[in-house]
Amino acid sequence: MRTIIFLFMASTAGFAQVTGKVQSASNPVPFANVVILRNDSSLLSGSVTTEGGTFFIDVKEIGTFILRVSAVGYKTYNRTGISLTSGIYDTGTIHISEDATELNEVVVKAEKPLLEQHADKTIVNVEASIMTKGSSVLQLLERSPGVFVDQRNGSIAMNGKSGVMVMMNGKLMRLPMAQLVAMLNSLSANDIESIELLPMPPASMDADGNAGVINIVTKLNKEDGTRGSFAAYGGHGYGPKGGASLNLQHIQGPLRLYSSYSFMHDRNLSGWEADGSQVMPAFGGYVEADVVDTEIFNTNSHNATGGVDYRLKGWSLGGNASYTSSSSAREISNEANYNLIDADSFLLMRSSIAGTNRWRNLTGGVYASKELKDGSKISFDYDYLNYLNNNPTEINSVFLNDSGAEVTPSGTIFFNRLAGRGRTPIHVNVVKSDYQKKLSEKLRMEAGVKATFTGSNNSSAIERFVNDRWTIDERSATDVRMKEKILASYASFAIDLSETTKLTAGARYEYSRTQTESPKPENEIDWKVSRLFPNVLISKSFGQNTRLQLNWSTRITRPSYNELASFVQYTDPMSAMTGNPLLKPTITNNISLGASISGYSFTLLASQDENPIIRWQLTENSTHDLMYCGPQNMPYQNSLMFTTSLPFRVTKWWNMTLGTTSGIRQFEVTHTRMPAEKTYFFYVLNGTQTFSLPKNFSFELSGWYNSSQYDGSKHVTGFGALNAGVKKDFGKRGSLQLALSDVLMSLKLVNKFGELTEEAFNVQSHAPWRSESSRFRVFRITYSITFGGEGSVSSRDASDSERSRLK
Repeated sequence: MRTIIFLFMASTAGFAQVTGKVQSASNPVPFANVVILRNDSSLLSGSVTTEGGTFFIDVKEIGTFILRVSAVGYKTYNRTGISLTSGIYDTGTIHISEDATELNEVVVKAEKPLLEQHADKTIVNVEASIMTKGSSVLQLLERSPGVFVDQRNGSIAMNGKSGVMVMMNGKLMRLPMAQLVAMLNSLSANDIESIELLPMPPASMDADGNAGVINIVTKLNKEDGTRGSFAAYGGHGYGPKGGASLNLQHIQGPLRLYSSYSFMHDRNLSGWEADGSQVMPAFGGYVEADVVDTEIFNTNSHNATGGVDYRLKGWSLGGNASYTSSSSAREISNEANYNLIDADSFLLMRSSIAGTNRWRNLTGGVYASKELKDGSKISFDYDYLNYLNNNPTEINSVFLNDSGAEVTPSGTIFFNRLAGRGRTPIHVNVVKSDYQKKLSEKLRMEAGVKATFTGSNNSSAIERFVNDRWTIDERSATDVRMKEKILASYASFAIDLSETTKLTAGARYEYSRTQTESPKPENEIDWKVSRLFPNVLISKSFGQNTRLQLNWSTRITRPSYNELASFVQYTDPMSAMTGNPLLKPTITNNISLGASISGYSFTLLASQDENPIIRWQLTENSTHDLMYCGPQNMPYQNSLMFTTSLPFRVTKWWNMTLGTTSGIRQFEVTHTRMPAEKTYFFYVLNGTQTFSLPKNFSFELSGWYNSSQYDGSKHVTGFGALNAGVKKDFGKRGSLQLALSDVLMSLKLVNKFGELTEEAFNVQSHAPWRSESSRFRVFRITYSITFGGEGSVSSRDASDSERSRLK
């Protein structure tokens, strides 16, 4: 399997704006191409002049660059040594001269590479992939180096670690992670410019996210007028799939209006089979069991955003709002054969679990920023988040003996009908302010403060249907009220030590206090974390194509609000999924040494996690008659990883990108009956191959393979998938794409419990999980078109750490 897939696969952020005017001997030059190039001639950013000859270019890097102007019938103009820092750089009027040579046709084209390696991040230039249009944003992430999307559990990992923060235009997306995965799968990639992968973000970003940050950057248009894009897709696997997205923007002088709407529908089937043994108190002792689980999900989600931005005399004022809702109805059926060893008897269990998980997310914010006379910049932001999740479940079960007669397990109190009730409202308020200033030609400073206030009320219970009415099982009833505040400040300095050596040094101080109140004392906590999170990056260039960098940082991963919520959701009559209000935050220390040589990158990363959070772990309840599956802390986890990214241009029509992440990991678990330590080797392979074919056709293969790894005490065997797609581009009439997921129908994960150490109830099981694509051919046909030009306006958001904690 892995051989086949591999053969197929075979800041401190400184923000500047460059403005000016292009003119010939006597008249403005409209529609001239103005680009900012790095010193190695790679494209950084660019724009086109208006009818009046003016241009505006946003640049998301600081340093010394080249400005190039080109237009049909004119000589190319170059200006070297453009030194950009935070603020506005005015080139003045640029005069270009006519080219005396008469040309029949001139094509001015600047191509970005698929991957750009920077000292602090990797940039995936989305449009360099021929499969961009018609893809979803989630598919872009799946093809990004070092990123793993686990649609089984609704999670995203980077470099083998799951503590990832996902941002859109610099703002964290405040959604439960599973719903975020679903939303990204419904969003069109047509308006995405790039994906930034930051394994160790700078001090200006929140310290949350021990695995780093993924920032999705949308296109930013500067031209007046109304523009938009539309995409729609339909497909089938087990059930129908479909979705559509519409993006609109209107720009007139200093005023910008933008909006978007997307819808996604997906009916899919997955499930698992398990064989093993465990001690089951409900059955009086040791039991051997075979279980078949089938899960059908019917999901509909909607996402709408809108905003306004106005610029006047150095001020930038605006506001934005976003609303997301989802409804996921599930139909789960279990059939289990139990061989009761101690009682020398046999039972057959048939159960069904039903429920609809509904959630909504409403965010809004306002912001203001001002360019000061000395070139510095100050900004203010306020945001509000309102989130509500309602997740009821009901389970109906029956036991049959060897003769097919209905029975109740002897010696226990068994209930044929059980239900889990859970409701979680969350409110978040965020305020922040940032300041940027150039202190000298070689020294730049950035500083800021931020405050986040969160409140939630998590209520849940298991109910039993007794005497024709529902009765709460007091053992499971929980009502936890939580409040949390996070106060942060940071300062960061960028220093040019020499022409080739750059140093960025910063630190972020965060004080947080998390308190819970509950009728049950064991659910009450009062945690305080007061810590400095440093970040140091030094880079050294050797010529135009070689760079070395050393990075050190400390980060934190706080438990998500949902992980702290003490909900209960039954999976069968003897086990339930739940949260853990006693989870501790994870503190991570990272140090990396990286090299970039002619576009090839190599990184050695060492990380140390204190109290890492692991999900889907088995424990027993206090009365030892119910098994819980929920998040736990490990005492520690240490990792040493080596990552490569290797782009190849095989021919003019064949491009290939291969990536690997491999390393050694060591951890300890203590939530099991017997504590255990483990050291193991792991690796991840990923790659993309694109082929440009005649008549505007293109073809792409992308795939990945994860080796055997451990998720807490659970052992997960190796698995992977190969995807394929073909696209036809009709130019201004849009494009049509056919995508096929999991070509080899290989996406099957085998989970093994009890292999590392003794689990709760002495569980020993072998449980293969099979995705929809391993059972049915899953395909999508997508049509996309842009009108009035391409581009979408990004928005700002102060609450850039809270959304990702709603996993």
